[in-house]
Amino acid sequence: MTDAARMDAAVPVEADGLPMPQRRYSMLVIILGIALSVLDSSIVNLALPDIGRELQVSAAQAVWVVNAYQLATLVLLLPLAALGDKLGYRRVYLVGMALFALASVGAMLARSIETLIFARALQGLGAAGVMSVNAALVRLTYPRAGLGRGMALNSVVVATSSMAGPSIAAAILSVASWPWLFAINLPLGLFVFWLGKRALPSNPPAETAGPRFSVLDVILNVAMFTLLFLGGEQLGVRTGSEHNSPMLGAVFLMAGVIVGALYVRRQWNLTAPMFPVDLLRIPVFRLSMGASIGAFCAQMLGFLAMPYLLLEVLGYGHLKAGLLITAWPLATVVAAPIAGRLIGRFHDGMLGGIGMAMFALGLLSLGLLPSQPADWNVAWRMALCGAGFGLFQSPNNHTIVTSAPLNRSGAASGMLGSARLTGQTLGAVLLAAIFALWPAHDGFSERVALCLGAFSAVLSGICSTLRIQRGIKRDGAAGH
Repeated sequence: MTDAARMDAAVPVEADGLPMPQRRYSMLVIILGIALSVLDSSIVNLALPDIGRELQVSAAQAVWVVNAYQLATLVLLLPLAALGDKLGYRRVYLVGMALFALASVGAMLARSIETLIFARALQGLGAAGVMSVNAALVRLTYPRAGLGRGMALNSVVVATSSMAGPSIAAAILSVASWPWLFAINLPLGLFVFWLGKRALPSNPPAETAGPRFSVLDVILNVAMFTLLFLGGEQLGVRTGSEHNSPMLGAVFLMAGVIVGALYVRRQWNLTAPMFPVDLLRIPVFRLSMGASIGAFCAQMLGFLAMPYLLLEVLGYGHLKAGLLITAWPLATVVAAPIAGRLIGRFHDGMLGGIGMAMFALGLLSLGLLPSQPADWNVAWRMALCGAGFGLFQSPNNHTIVTSAPLNRSGAASGMLGSARLTGQTLGAVLLAAIFALWPAHDGFSERVALCLGAFSAVLSGICSTLRIQRGIKRDGAAGH
């Protein structure tokens, strides 16, 4: 039988990953899908002024072209991960990719801001389908011994895609108008759908039926994350609008916490809850989630504070500042595959702890920059931050995914995205509070934010190393 013929049917999951060449094709689908999803979260940023002028809307309206995508992705990660556990990760992934590609056509043809925002929300819904089961499909694709390399490759693609968004947008906008930013998604999305239908593994059904899929739980999940998102936006850290209201932002955040408490209470005694409190009862999972939230909080504090420090305080130009900041994601891209090779040789908790120690030192050294630093003096500090985060992320993601039972891989995969967004929101809120207390951009508030980021990275490292002290297995409580 030829390779293509073997791929025509849905590939069943093996006891220890997929055989070759299915594994190679499956991973190609996974990395292309996550690359498209991550790229579209940032590729439109550069085109917002053009979109505003052409559609004759304000900057506050145009920014919802970005927000609609991010919000739709955020609120649907956990519901779609739960569907993946019940219906199959492959099915959720393929439907998500098809919707993403078709919604890109709607965004490309949009001639009003309302139509464009609606199409972007549909794109976000499709991206949520891809992101929610991404790590679960990596787990089913790779054998246990090679899963660290698979998670590292996934981390590299995410970091590269995040970094490449503005550059790809600039290249396209230099020769074409903004609708072409969406047009490129159609052929790539259809290719991913076609190959994924033949190559992605089918996960086995859950051993128990579990609770029915609850519409009320979906509503509570959407309400909780929407309120938290709007709270962060109103605090002024997402749009930078002068008209944002900190008081309204605080009200939204408080309401989000209240709704979240009700939501978690409903989930507490379920066997397979949408918000996976069952997984949070596993010590290694709980500690790894805490580490992830702390790491992304520190990352957001650094990402948001550094442009102010470089542009407003040190007086650098945009090009020079952008090149120096690029040292951070480039170092992550280099460090992540090295971390993947070390998984299995060293305890994930130790790798994560060392990574966060490097990250904390990098942030602290940025906070203590001299008043007139040389370019290399800034670059090595940025690279230290990126390398530390890269060393941390792959082992920590590996532990989160493998510490869950196999039939709860979707829930663990969804929690990866939720931890990232929770940490980023927390970091943004903390930075807004710092800027409210010290509004003058004279360097003091930026340095406080970077030092607070270093402290958050230290807390993340403590969560990671506690897994060693407790004697928790490197590959999780549940095994592969």
